[in-house]
Amino acid sequence: MKSFSFLFILVIFVSIVNCQTNEEFRGVWITNVDSKVLETDEKIVEAMDYLASIGVNVVFPVVYNKGYTLYPSEVFESYFGVKTLPQPAFANRDFLERITIEAHRNGIEVIPWFEFGFSTSYSDNGGHIIKKYPSWALKNISGQLVTKNGFDWMSGIYPEVQEYMTSLLLEVIDKYDIDGVQGDDRLPAMPVEGGYEEYTVELYKSEHNGAAPPTSITNSDWKKWRADKLTYYLSDLRDSIKARNEDLILSCAPTPYYWGYNEYLQDSKTWAKNGLVDNIIPQLYQYNMTDYNYALDLITTQVRDENPDIFAAGILAKVGSYVIDTVLLGNMLQANRDKNVKGECLFFYEAFRANNGEVGQYLKTSFYSDSAAIPYRNGKIHRPKAQILNETDSKAIVTGNWSEYPMKGFDGKILRSNETSNYVSVEYNLSAPEDAFYDVFIYMVPNTPWSDSAHYQIYSDSLIFNGADSTSIYWNQSNTSVVGWQKIGTTYLNAGEKKVVKVDNKNLKQDKYIFTDAVMLMINRSIKKKTATYISKNENTKIPREFELLQNYPNPFNPCTVIEYRVSEKNNIKLFVTDLLGRDVKTLVNEVQAPSSYKVNFLSDNLASGIYFYTLLVGNQRLSKKMLLIK
Repeated sequence: MKSFSFLFILVIFVSIVNCQTNEEFRGVWITNVDSKVLETDEKIVEAMDYLASIGVNVVFPVVYNKGYTLYPSEVFESYFGVKTLPQPAFANRDFLERITIEAHRNGIEVIPWFEFGFSTSYSDNGGHIIKKYPSWALKNISGQLVTKNGFDWMSGIYPEVQEYMTSLLLEVIDKYDIDGVQGDDRLPAMPVEGGYEEYTVELYKSEHNGAAPPTSITNSDWKKWRADKLTYYLSDLRDSIKARNEDLILSCAPTPYYWGYNEYLQDSKTWAKNGLVDNIIPQLYQYNMTDYNYALDLITTQVRDENPDIFAAGILAKVGSYVIDTVLLGNMLQANRDKNVKGECLFFYEAFRANNGEVGQYLKTSFYSDSAAIPYRNGKIHRPKAQILNETDSKAIVTGNWSEYPMKGFDGKILRSNETSNYVSVEYNLSAPEDAFYDVFIYMVPNTPWSDSAHYQIYSDSLIFNGADSTSIYWNQSNTSVVGWQKIGTTYLNAGEKKVVKVDNKNLKQDKYIFTDAVMLMINRSIKKKTATYISKNENTKIPREFELLQNYPNPFNPCTVIEYRVSEKNNIKLFVTDLLGRDVKTLVNEVQAPSSYKVNFLSDNLASGIYFYTLLVGNQRLSKKMLLIK
């Protein structure tokens, strides 16, 4: 009997270990075309809960389509005067912030997808991009704008185009706590018919003793020269991304190499071989197993074998009225596993929900029945599920007179109090899975009788709040437009269970209520703790311990760049730009500033191309750096 018990326990232990060490890439693209899931916060919440329930571990939400950003972008506004795609669902809200919160809450990684890449428009003569910047156009041998399969193109070799795209990618990285960025069959890419625009021709001549590019678009040397330029761009992009955070993933979903190199100059074999991408998902979009097996066999020898851990297969699961049959899908997924392909990414989300959720249910009960870590994370869980604590949990310590109120909270009803004579509070104790920075969220159920300045105290295991281990936050609970999970601050915690946040009736006004519901603790991967770091009470930004001026990005630039600097103590700050002769161009900052990190946008307006200097004066100290404007 003892032997049987030991064997039984051993089997369970082995099963648990196997489950925990299972590594598969399970991704899905989420579009704004033929899908409404991104159009409301409620749909995003439901979608992320659903995807987590069926085993998906990475989402690729589109953030750049039809030549517009879908998130509010200051960079895009600097180029075109608007912040987003001119549709109400995106112009009046930040969907990317919401999907990042809800996906990370479920332990799903978020990698924004720049779908249109170096394409400007679809059958629109270049659209608004080429209309404003005609020199960006990709030209064919006849000097005409290149249009291929309906898509109009700009030149991926032209520096201004590269700067524009890099600025958008880096903006998303700097603005959101995401897990990477993704290009596809249009980034980096360029139809083989292109390359005859003035800049590219002159660049080619400068590298070939004045000889003009070949007139044959399929000339092997000419093809390689252009493909190499795109690869150089990808390499530079990778350097810029990794300079911000080594853990950020540079993903690409190219056209399969055997087609993509010859038609779109995408040298994905070299990208994989040289480690220029962290994740590569060739689009193996086929409708039967004969074609799929052929494509899979070819791509595994051409690309997968160069770097197996980063490779996944792109599968077409829905387009128009077509929805993949679960038998065919199962055969494709089994073929992946037979070829030691470590997962797949399905295009696109609505395939899971079509036909009463047939595809999603099939995956949940078969290939995705066990949870899986992402292969390129080397066994680490980069995005652990957020820790959520309801106000009714035993680890939420309730003090004073609170009453249950019948409004729907995160899970059940909420608590409220209008006590002003005696102290009331709810203290939340949560578990931090590792030593790290964490974002603290409250679940907002707004109501007009609630306080417009409810008091929260956030605690830390380090003296990050201007030298203190806690900070006060005042939050408007009466704002009826702010609902669901809302970030109120960032803290640093060591691993283990501890007091994280408290809400109380400090400064509560007569005839007003404070309410409380669930709170959430979510790891923040955008902040790295290397040395003693401080976070200001008002902005939750890192306060540096030295005076520093960083290199602007992008650089070279046109027309907008970002200048970042850090100051360690309150002082008179002046940031200004001069030309090569030392003449003043523009003063960007001239005021007293508190210790913090700052970012300032510099718009070149009508300045000519050339070298400029930006200088930071902190009291009597001066630092200067050079930047290059290319128009």
